[in-house]
Amino acid sequence: MHPLQQAINDEENSTPLRRSVCPYDCPDACGLLVEVEGGRAVRVSGDPEHPFTRGALCPKMRHYERTVHSPQRLTTPLARTGPKGSGAFRPISWETAVDLIAGRWRRIIESYGAEAILPYSFGGTMGLIQRNAGHPFFYRLGASRLERTICAPAKKAGWKMVMGSTPAPHPDAVVQSDLVILWGINAAATNVHFLHGVREAKKRGARVWLIDTYRTPTAATADEVFLVRPGSDGALALGLMHLLERDGRLDHPFLKEGVQGFDELSQKVLPDYPPERVSALTGLPVTTLETMAAVYGSARAPFIRLGTGLSRYGNGAMAVRTIVALPALVGAYGKPGGGCLCSTGTSEAFAISEVTREDFMTRSTRLVNMNHLGYALTELADPPVQALYVYHSNPAVVAPDQNVVLKGLEREDLFTVVHERFLTDTARYADVVLPATSSLETSDLYTAYGSYCIQRTRPAIPSVGQSRSNWDTFALLAQAMGFTDPFFRQSADDLIDRLLSLPSPWREHIDTAKLADGQVVELAIPTSESFGTPSGRIELLNPAESEPLPRYIPPYAANEDLPLRLMTAPTLFALNSTFYEQSELRERQGGMRLLLHPEEAKARDLVDASPVIAFNSLGEVTFLLEISERVPPGVAVAEGVWWLEQAPGLRTVNALTSQRLTDREGGSTFYDNAVDVRPASGDGL
Repeated sequence: MHPLQQAINDEENSTPLRRSVCPYDCPDACGLLVEVEGGRAVRVSGDPEHPFTRGALCPKMRHYERTVHSPQRLTTPLARTGPKGSGAFRPISWETAVDLIAGRWRRIIESYGAEAILPYSFGGTMGLIQRNAGHPFFYRLGASRLERTICAPAKKAGWKMVMGSTPAPHPDAVVQSDLVILWGINAAATNVHFLHGVREAKKRGARVWLIDTYRTPTAATADEVFLVRPGSDGALALGLMHLLERDGRLDHPFLKEGVQGFDELSQKVLPDYPPERVSALTGLPVTTLETMAAVYGSARAPFIRLGTGLSRYGNGAMAVRTIVALPALVGAYGKPGGGCLCSTGTSEAFAISEVTREDFMTRSTRLVNMNHLGYALTELADPPVQALYVYHSNPAVVAPDQNVVLKGLEREDLFTVVHERFLTDTARYADVVLPATSSLETSDLYTAYGSYCIQRTRPAIPSVGQSRSNWDTFALLAQAMGFTDPFFRQSADDLIDRLLSLPSPWREHIDTAKLADGQVVELAIPTSESFGTPSGRIELLNPAESEPLPRYIPPYAANEDLPLRLMTAPTLFALNSTFYEQSELRERQGGMRLLLHPEEAKARDLVDASPVIAFNSLGEVTFLLEISERVPPGVAVAEGVWWLEQAPGLRTVNALTSQRLTDREGGSTFYDNAVDVRPASGDGL
């Protein structure tokens, strides 16, 4: 046992402060200080020594101890006793639960083959060990594989098409910028610590723009807000390029030395995006477009912080590709404080294959896109999905096309196991529920995708009740399924030690003693004289692509008859379906609301704070209406992903989102859906 774990288990321990990390799917990976008394976390605060998060926490994590020690925490395995979805269970032992699971899986494998078993997980924890703990088990089992693309694969693809493997700029570089563009990012909700650098840049004289589809809370940080039609971001970028060239604001020396394909872009693409056309596509006046181009083209070092939501359209990858290309025209990638930050990818810092163990696959098994879970559970396949194992995710509410997903989860012949901390909407449909640990009860290794920080954690408190970590649970299941591989007999700390023992240029200069002690350290960004593309230049023209040059692709919803574009937006007080166990955070959201412009409400005789129904061909959802000038006409905004039990009606927002995929990499299209709204009039409640 590690000495720190021994100290945690010692009731007489006199050192109540532990370091940890926020485990959730957020770019910042905040450093935490956890005060412990009697084996319980009594207070959670930010770590002031963290170089990026600097001791600040978002509202969601300020009382993380209320989640960790919530009276709603699951503390024992459960077996279903009532209809699926009813939440009727009886407590059982871990031994009984594992026997039930292993026995059912063996029968399914005998009748249908192992591909009839499907795992489902995503970002409920972002630690390298616990998040990936199921991969080696299911590879070894021969189960179907899950294509985990619900978040931002199109965004990653858009960056790669232009910049290849070029590392993103350090987020703190923004302080050197004189024009900061927060493009499609509600940083106040999803990247709050980046705003520290933005505010510092403002103190030094920088202007700050927000480009988005409605006036989010981040607008308070901006000097100017530009609201564009949903899915038109790529058209805006091309229109700005057109104007930069027309008005002679290009950095020709940089284009000549560092960029591939500007001449082709200029001749074949940009003439199609004059300001009049771009105005019609985006909704921005021609004079606004011309002013934006003039300011951007004259800025010394413009810096774009690109959000993820705009990649969740049918044109997501192409839109990101186009925006990433924009700074190249003014040479911003060659200037301190300039360029574009999508994500701080650090995949090469650790040999993650040592955790995921793809080599355990004896053959390439079926790949199921997680955005198609509804199809996978309801449409006939060979073999049909007969078992679902869900961990650190809640697909009953977070997966698209909720009605179809729930129809699949209701199947009596579907054997569902859910490993969770709470009786979530998905857990209510399970046959067996296993109690999961929180991040304060496990060892892990964290990277970030909004900074270059890494941190190792060890348990700050003992496991609550009979809860077990992902790693320990899969070790139990491996034993029950007869796996004799030594790999499954390791501890999480053994695996972390293995990752840290393998060298990487990213970690050459880190303080290993600090990392071992649980303190945060920063990776060194590898430097190069050229860009990380095949040509060594920024590739506006990418000959490896079926479409070598960027262009504008209309989003799916542009072709639909319904009048309102639905924005499934983040909220300040939850993260997807996480944190809804905290009543205070629910109350601060003010209920499950739909935001509409006054003109749209008036046209439909809708009354503020009344129940309304948003609908399309996929389903109907009851919301409480909020009439707001923050939302432009033609847009409906639903913030947060509420649990069904807390909704004003029978469904939540993803009953309105489709299983359609992005133009590249099979991403979700949560932002590319159309709806209309009517008064509830008692129905649907």
